[in-house]
Amino acid sequence: MTAPSRPVHVEGLQPLADNYDLVLCDVWGVLHNGVKAYEAASDALTRFRANGGRVVLVSNAPRPGASVGTQLDGFGVPRTAYDAIVTSGDLTRLAIAERIDRIVHHIGPPRDMPIYGGLDVRFGSIDEADYVVCSGFDNDEEETVEDYRPQLEAMRRRQLLMVCANPDLIVERGSMILPCAGTIALAYEEMGGEVFYAGKPHSPVYDRALAVGAEIAGRSIPKEKVLAVGDAIRTDIAGAAGYGIDSLMIARGIHAEELGLHNGGLVSDHVQDWVDRQPVRPTAFTEVLSW
Repeated sequence: MTAPSRPVHVEGLQPLADNYDLVLCDVWGVLHNGVKAYEAASDALTRFRANGGRVVLVSNAPRPGASVGTQLDGFGVPRTAYDAIVTSGDLTRLAIAERIDRIVHHIGPPRDMPIYGGLDVRFGSIDEADYVVCSGFDNDEEETVEDYRPQLEAMRRRQLLMVCANPDLIVERGSMILPCAGTIALAYEEMGGEVFYAGKPHSPVYDRALAVGAEIAGRSIPKEKVLAVGDAIRTDIAGAAGYGIDSLMIARGIHAEELGLHNGGLVSDHVQDWVDRQPVRPTAFTEVLSW
């Protein structure tokens, strides 16, 4: 599908579905909000697959895809909604495996430790480490980047590489908006630190997702037959634009409050105006992912 001069407002996935063979779908904010699953979204992807399409979930979750799959089971997202999962956690594991003989310092909560599962990793302090993996805040409901400033300054003095396991800046959890590892990584980058971003909007995760999609389909899938679905301009939409694939933006997601949709407002012309003002634009936008 050729991107229009202005993004088009569609009522769901169905008007676009025939144009694509593969959907790369975001997870958090599209399939669930960290508390409950969105049934209409799962139904839309299930219908797309029933019509011959393939779906690879692409998440900036700082955990392996298998771990995210288990979480989705708990939320009630059916396995019929997707063929495979690719996460920034998967890409982070590859980065760790490439440095298996080096000492790593981890910044992030214990729940993200599955990143290292099965890898013979040596952990150490910042003074001992050869590089750092940042998966998030220890307590994302209370901490800010300033709580990590002393660690970042120590890392910068030693010129340590940071592997950012979740490039998202913020995430929606129920009714709360919480900071992610990308916020810490951005602060480190602004201090002059070197950061490798393992997920969206950077190309390695898209390379991996397309390779997985091609393996499932049993053939290569050209970029013009791929649609990215997501709710974040900075990661989902910018990543798709940078990679050269079309995108469908979910308006009632992470940007819902600034779009005036958090209290049940309707998707209207002001959403179109907001999208037009962004540095990157989706091919189309819709209120929530539905068929």
